[in-house]
Amino acid sequence: MRPAHTGLAVLVAALWGVNFVVIDIGLAHFPPLLFCALRFLLAAVPALFLVGRPRVPWRWIVGVGLALGVGKFGLLFLGMNAGMPAGLSSLVLQVQSVFTALIAFAFLGERPGRVRAAGMAVALAGIAVAAVDEGGSGPLGAFALVLVAAAFWGVSNVLTRKAAPDAPFTFMVWSSAVPVLPLLALSLLFEGPARDARALTSLDLPGVGAILYVALVTTLFGFSAWSRLLRRYDASTVAPYSLLVPVFGMSSAALFLDEEVSALRWCAAALLVTGVALASLKGAPKRRGERREQPRRPAVGDDEDGADESPNPALTPTR
Repeated sequence: MRPAHTGLAVLVAALWGVNFVVIDIGLAHFPPLLFCALRFLLAAVPALFLVGRPRVPWRWIVGVGLALGVGKFGLLFLGMNAGMPAGLSSLVLQVQSVFTALIAFAFLGERPGRVRAAGMAVALAGIAVAAVDEGGSGPLGAFALVLVAAAFWGVSNVLTRKAAPDAPFTFMVWSSAVPVLPLLALSLLFEGPARDARALTSLDLPGVGAILYVALVTTLFGFSAWSRLLRRYDASTVAPYSLLVPVFGMSSAALFLDEEVSALRWCAAALLVTGVALASLKGAPKRRGERREQPRRPAVGDDEDGADESPNPALTPTR
């Protein structure tokens, strides 16, 4: 990539990594489900008037919106609110690539090659080490919530593959509008109208800043920049930069939140990042003995430059 585009990829990864610190700050001001609803409300509603409707069936928009907004982010916010550290959350979420491969195998018949399978095993070993570390210092229930959030991210990736949107940013804007009402309803039901009202009537600068950051910086700017890179370069060129997210996430959490990073956590990070890197590799050599498929039209999953837009970990707004 050009130096300017490399810098942009690193910048987006840094913004997504720091986002976990911002989420932690926001959770000090808002109940988790309300905070998540406000994030999507601010990210989606203004942008809906600036983009057209994506040319995909509504079932995919609703499915991705619920899986990503309510499943992934709702459970992530709940897990962090229950005590899951910001830095560790940024790391554990990367196991979504393993869930994506497993779900694609189960429902789409996509068989991972040997390298990808080995990468998945290494990543799962990293999760096991992280669980052991968290079990000795924090609530395992919160860890489990973030792990399930990663699984929902995998579901949304597979649904996005099936939808094959020709305009990923437009698709994400409309999908972001879907979880607003369900999240608000869940917040009223489980967090209570009184608690929600107190949070909204006592807004201060850090709380407003947290909402603006998670909605505008990491969602709209981050995904727009990422999509721009993916339109110019092949996904395999851009995807590795997403592995910097937990590096920035753990570093910023240690710097701004004074989170300690134990030796076990560094070991888990090394295993998980290595495993995700292997699992993200393209499996082209594995298909040499298979029947060659007919070329696909660019509108079905490919952009105008021919870059694959399948739901790689790098193709979905990660934070």
